[in-house]
Amino acid sequence: MKQAGVVKDPGCSWVEIRDSTFVFHAGDLSFERGEDVLRLLRELEGRMKERGYAGGSLGLVFFEVEQEAKEEIVSLHSERLALAFALIVIPKGITIRVMKNLRMCKDCHEAFKAISGIVERDFIVRDVNRFHHFRDGSCSCGDFW
Repeated sequence: MKQAGVVKDPGCSWVEIRDSTFVFHAGDLSFERGEDVLRLLRELEGRMKERGYAGGSLGLVFFEVEQEAKEEIVSLHSERLALAFALIVIPKGITIRVMKNLRMCKDCHEAFKAISGIVERDFIVRDVNRFHHFRDGSCSCGDFW
């Protein structure tokens, strides 16, 4: 594939806020308010664990990686960065819409369900396959996607 010049587009997520588009890549916190986003994600992760969420372990294949490292990798997926940024910037009462150029992983799907119940907000995620509407700890796809 390299010889043929085939290049894979990196996974990313984005949100549109007031005529601006904010793009996020996994693990990249170099954007405006990156530290605030990381702080919010850590807080939400703790609250999810209190509710029984087991991060970094659902449907992903990791070899020779400690559980803590798995959680760190998954917790910085682009859709989570986009969601946390939107939670900070978009006023409560407005539905958050996140777009993603790849399929949402199972772990992020479970996290978004949990977060929707914790923060009592609606999120709509458009991934490569379908729309997911997260509300009150559940998803419109019925966990089948």
